[in-house]
Amino acid sequence: MTHALSLASIMMLAQSSRAAQGLGILILAGLFVLLLVVTMVVVVRQYKRCPSNRVLVIYGRVGGQRTAKCMHGGGVFVWPLVQDYQYLSLEPITIDIELSSALSKKNIRVNVPSTFTIGISTQPDIMNNAAERLLGLAERDIATQSRDIILGQMRLVIATLSIEEINQDREKFLDLVNKNVNFELNKIGLEMINVNIRDITDESGYIEALGQKAAAEAINQAEIDKSNALREGAIGTATANREKNVRVAEQTAQGAIGEKEAERDRRIKVAQLEAAGVAGEASAAREREIAVAEQTALAVQGKKEAESNQRVKVASLEAGAVSGENESKASIADYEATLEERRADAKRRGEVAMANAQRDVLLAEREREQARLEKEQIVLQEIEKKKIEIDAEAEADRIRRIAQGQADATLAKYKAEAEGIQQVLMSKAQGYENLLRICGDRKDIAPSLLIIEQLPQLVSEQVKAIQNLKIDKITVWDSGANGSDANGMGGSTSNFLKGLIGSLPPIHELAQQAGIELPEYMGKVSQAKEEKSAKNKPAMNNPKPESDKSA
Repeated sequence: MTHALSLASIMMLAQSSRAAQGLGILILAGLFVLLLVVTMVVVVRQYKRCPSNRVLVIYGRVGGQRTAKCMHGGGVFVWPLVQDYQYLSLEPITIDIELSSALSKKNIRVNVPSTFTIGISTQPDIMNNAAERLLGLAERDIATQSRDIILGQMRLVIATLSIEEINQDREKFLDLVNKNVNFELNKIGLEMINVNIRDITDESGYIEALGQKAAAEAINQAEIDKSNALREGAIGTATANREKNVRVAEQTAQGAIGEKEAERDRRIKVAQLEAAGVAGEASAAREREIAVAEQTALAVQGKKEAESNQRVKVASLEAGAVSGENESKASIADYEATLEERRADAKRRGEVAMANAQRDVLLAEREREQARLEKEQIVLQEIEKKKIEIDAEAEADRIRRIAQGQADATLAKYKAEAEGIQQVLMSKAQGYENLLRICGDRKDIAPSLLIIEQLPQLVSEQVKAIQNLKIDKITVWDSGANGSDANGMGGSTSNFLKGLIGSLPPIHELAQQAGIELPEYMGKVSQAKEEKSAKNKPAMNNPKPESDKSA
């Protein structure tokens, strides 16, 4: 009884234990399913997909030294707690730039109203700049920053161009705008999509004047083209009339010639037909006789050909039988010869392959040796050759630069000298012109004034004629009692001084040739002539002095 109770209790305990184990398994399975569902929900919620019109910016712990990770398109898992995300819109932003009073290259202020279309770039480096500087900003704030950048770069570009380049070479202007504006916008993560220059005006009316000039030139060119067209039309009309007259005359002449040729051809044709009729009758008779003879010959020939064909057929059959036997024997011989040729060819190919292998080995060894020599010697020679060439080019360039510098210096020197001479000549010409204007009607006194101006220099040149004479002393013994000779002239001392002065250039003659009179204290031209003639006359009654020495 007790044993039966214990067995029943054991079975009940076992059943309860199995039930508890089943319940535990169910709980574990439920927990696993719940964890799996929670994980799937987290994965689905944290996996972010980037649409085509946005840039996904992930910030937080993104690895490396980067502050953010940018993606355009695709998707990525955003780890909770350590990462977060935002989107940057790629929609274009339109900005109206009312640029006015911008200073151009020629210091002319221009107005350049334009419309810029910009947007966030999708290039990796520029996207990172946008994530660092534009994330979280409204479109209005982005447009304000961009407007300031564009205005500054537009003024910079306009300052490097003239009015003609801005107004006429729009391609160059837009290219510079794209280059400069894009470079600055890329720094904050933006890029320029399009630019539209609405109009270009200036405050001084320079562009309008250029337009009027171009319109006037176009009108003048149109008038010239019109005149040229009228001239060409008149020339064409005259040419057409002349060609018409020439063609009419030619056709008239051709008509007369055609009539004469037709008449001649008619006569020739009639004569030919008559001759052909006579010849045709003779030819028909001859052809009839020939045809009869030909038919007779053909009949005989057909008979002979039939006999010949019979003999040839019989001989051909006999030759075919003999040929079949010979072909069989030849086939056997060809097979044996082909077998021998294949054996010889196989042996030859083996020997050729062995020779080729040996040749390749030798070539490889030669190339290896050649490469070693090139590495050890030729490379050093090439380096030395390059060094010599570089040194020679440097020396040639130095000599060329020195020669160019000397040539430029010489040219500048000669230009300066030429300009100086030109200025002197122009000043002289202006002075001569003023002198002639001051003289008025008395143009003849202008040379006198110029010579009087040069008198100090003439006197200076006369003094130079004797200033270098090395005379230690002069001793004069004058035998005249009263210091004069028999003719009433001065004594020897005065004659000596007068002769010395007379050896100087004749100032009075120069003045006389110029048509002027010197001051009274310098004497007269006539007096100078008389004194000179009196000096040249021989002194007939002049007593010879007893002693006259000079040392």
